[in-house]
Amino acid sequence: MEGYIAVFRSIPYIFSGVKTTLLLTGAGLAFGALLGLPLALVRVYAGGLWAFVVNLYIQTIRSLPLLVIIFLFYYGIAQALNLPEFLAAALALAVRSSAYQAELFRGAIQSIAQGQMLAARSLGMTRLEAVGYIIVPQAIRVSIPSWSNEAAIVLKDSSLAYAVGVLELMRHTEYVSARTGEPFVSFMVAGVIYFAITFATNRSLDAAERRLRIPSQA
Repeated sequence: MEGYIAVFRSIPYIFSGVKTTLLLTGAGLAFGALLGLPLALVRVYAGGLWAFVVNLYIQTIRSLPLLVIIFLFYYGIAQALNLPEFLAAALALAVRSSAYQAELFRGAIQSIAQGQMLAARSLGMTRLEAVGYIIVPQAIRVSIPSWSNEAAIVLKDSSLAYAVGVLELMRHTEYVSARTGEPFVSFMVAGVIYFAITFATNRSLDAAERRLRIPSQA
């Protein structure tokens, strides 16, 4: 019982790791999108060697466990450039997410009717302008449901950053578990926090999708 009480008294300490978890998640998603969208555009519109290289990158990254990618960044780039472990983990999350977001955006782009590109070109837009002003905004809107799933995945994957010493939610929970001798209760608390964050994130993105949804034509 004393161990349980100690865990519940440590909840504020566990919760203090949430900020780092959210920062990792936000960085992984944002930079993953910034890299994933251009990759998707190359796959759809470039073709040839460029499409082959992008596809090779996507398949390679998707075939590697995230923990391996984190270790590669931490023991390779981060130590060579003397970067903090947080940045190594954030970059690893971004690279991993970019491969999945590239496929997510590719599917969304290909779902846009080809006639819209033709209509934009007939109005005098260049191909690049048509993609930037017509295709991409619609593709981003279409991709929101799938993107909410990716947000939940990156949030949960951020827990692996504890392996390189990042003081996020899982690392804080591990400290409490070791100090109190109550790993089950400690990680149960962490699970509840992860669930709450994931639930709130998905609800927010669902609301954004409803606001951006195109009304159906009768």
